[in-house]
Amino acid sequence: MSALTDSPAWNALEGHKHAMADVHMRDLFRKDPERFRKFSLTVENILFDYSKNRITEETMGLLFDLARACKVEERRDAMFAGERINVTEDRAVLHVALRNRSNTPMGPVENGAPTNVMPEVNRVLDKMRRFSEAVRSGAWKGFTGKAITDVVNIGIGGSDLGPVMATHALAHYADGPQVHFVSNVDGTHMAETLRRLDPETTMFLVASKTFTTQETMTNAHTARDWLLAAFEDKAAVARHFAALSTNTEGVQEFGIDTENMFEFWDWVGGRYSLWSAIGLSIVMAIGMDQFEEMLAGAHAIDNHFRTAPLEQNVPAIMGVLGVWYDDFWDAQSHAILPYDQYMDRFPAYFQQGDMESNGKHVRLDGSRVDYQTGPVIWGEPGTNGQHAFYQLIHQGTKLIPCDFLAPAESLNPLGDHHPKLLANFLAQPEALMTGKTTDEVAEEMRKAGTDEATIEKLAPHRTFEGNKPTNSFLFPKLTPYTLGSLIALYEHKIFVQGAIWSINSFDQWGVELGKQLAKFILPELTGESAPKEHDCSTSGLIQAILELRGKK
Repeated sequence: MSALTDSPAWNALEGHKHAMADVHMRDLFRKDPERFRKFSLTVENILFDYSKNRITEETMGLLFDLARACKVEERRDAMFAGERINVTEDRAVLHVALRNRSNTPMGPVENGAPTNVMPEVNRVLDKMRRFSEAVRSGAWKGFTGKAITDVVNIGIGGSDLGPVMATHALAHYADGPQVHFVSNVDGTHMAETLRRLDPETTMFLVASKTFTTQETMTNAHTARDWLLAAFEDKAAVARHFAALSTNTEGVQEFGIDTENMFEFWDWVGGRYSLWSAIGLSIVMAIGMDQFEEMLAGAHAIDNHFRTAPLEQNVPAIMGVLGVWYDDFWDAQSHAILPYDQYMDRFPAYFQQGDMESNGKHVRLDGSRVDYQTGPVIWGEPGTNGQHAFYQLIHQGTKLIPCDFLAPAESLNPLGDHHPKLLANFLAQPEALMTGKTTDEVAEEMRKAGTDEATIEKLAPHRTFEGNKPTNSFLFPKLTPYTLGSLIALYEHKIFVQGAIWSINSFDQWGVELGKQLAKFILPELTGESAPKEHDCSTSGLIQAILELRGKK
């Protein structure tokens, strides 16, 4: 057993889980009309209702005991202080500095002394403002003197998912060039994007810290070739490309003016980088003022996370609830279900945010865990998901905790669309919690005039066990500020869970092995080298590809 699973706090939760095994939330609500008041909080106009969970006040007390035993608060403070908590890469973790709107000194600890990165952060933000305003206003001209109408962000992973999500979420506020995203090395992604664009009015943002990422640079060179095919002059590149990178030499060699290079730092993890220069595509779409509102919303949650006691701390509560289900109820996944079409990419964004952070099997000390770590994150907007996978959540054999998110007010108030959407947002968590017993189904069928034989046959199929855990997030409407707050809530929830599991939530070595092997295989597919020794499955697939492509 590990120090965690052998700890008094863990053992107390195991015993409590057995005591809760047959407790139904329906009964908890029936016995306590104050349950909603006890298990809900409001932070930055976001109402967080966690009353529909398999918890009591005792449960929460035990979960907070576990968090404190795992020194969650101390680890949180170490992050904000700039300590090198990313131990496998010897780096600080300071995405919170990127949205530090108070401008209080903040920076990584260097040689035992604190530093202050805020002047550099603000310098890049100011540069982003000047550049984006020139492009958005039409003052910046392309090579032939025309204004930019389309911006293409070329990146992958954190250089794509965050900007895509935020640009989708804030499309209502977009008043700049049309923003497109290309991430996949599959040429179809680039080809289908370029097919709709005019070289004279298109700008590309190449988002790669090292300027060596295979997928990104392959796409960037294809975009440059497309541009040069139209202009036949390398000078055009500087008028139609900007770089989000720290590789000055690589940017210059590509043909981009380093005045249009926007830096970020090694204490910014890729999946937290939308707050940095990587967010330039968001700025192009909605403008710098709105982007700074998003930063402000996240900063407000940073302050809440940093100062609120665990019992009143929304990210901490989100985090310990996830541990409760992952480690004590054997939940393998967690669904994020936004009832707002603008937030359609929010679940995909936190697939990376959560799974790349906490998909780890070793502790900080290198020993293997003997407990579950990060869950599979997935989801789709409501009500689409209701007609796809909610069946399994309601009546399947897997326990799937769910987050429901919705604005009280629509940005597009068409007829009675939004009341109907909200009715579903409210009904689904209630149905998941209460369920419907076989007796209730039978009585309902009798009232409808169904005969007893049919009732006996069909009632089991119409029974809902209920007792399915959910959280609900309700906010006035989707704004840049609110989106920033929501993102930060989930970021810090991930931090809390990683701290409890004693894993490094800020590296991603799992990305590397496949990339290394792909570089090894590529020359075999292009004919630059003979097939090498692989397992028989991989060798067979390589041979099949070569035969299908006529390169035997």
